[in-house]
Amino acid sequence: MGNVHIIDHPLIQHKLSIMRNKHTGSKDFRALLSEITLLMGYELTRDLPLEDMVIETPIAEMNAKRISGKKLAIIPILRAGLGMVDGLLTLIPVAKVGHIGLYRDPDSHQPVPYYCKLPSDIDDRIVIVCDPMLATGGSACDAIAMLKERGCRHIRMLNLVGAPEGVERVRKEHPDVDIYIAALDERLNEHAYIVPGLGDAGYSIFVTK
Repeated sequence: MGNVHIIDHPLIQHKLSIMRNKHTGSKDFRALLSEITLLMGYELTRDLPLEDMVIETPIAEMNAKRISGKKLAIIPILRAGLGMVDGLLTLIPVAKVGHIGLYRDPDSHQPVPYYCKLPSDIDDRIVIVCDPMLATGGSACDAIAMLKERGCRHIRMLNLVGAPEGVERVRKEHPDVDIYIAALDERLNEHAYIVPGLGDAGYSIFVTK
């Protein structure tokens, strides 16, 4: 069963509280999203394997460490997931980036796919799927399924805020996927928004208030 990792570092919680405030404008919202994503990236990559290498410092030769094994790919779910890419690329500049486009039908609240562009070697990479919100879990599950259809077997989910309903759905449909999240909120409301949540993250990222 995939694990749920709640990353409750004080800096993350502080920045997330500012993001939640309805008076926070788009400029600050975007900056905070990138900062929190970078901080969460440290935990998400904590277990990456290392290998030995020999280097020369300005003083002497030494045995050093570098990341070994599979390379990484960052796959934001459009459009809100785009706001998390820069933070991860700051941490992992060699990662490749793909995109999965899903929108939520306003009546059924179900995800509808409309775009998928992935690195050609995606099946040989550790994949980080990014979306600020994990609400119903529909978009996350569909995105993960699309990746698995293309041979991906090492997938991690990165979210800022989630509802218990969405977390449980991902765990049920994709038990091999670990979820990294900054806050697990109370519930979904009748419009499938997370309570207390962040509101519409895509709007806050891309529309100037």
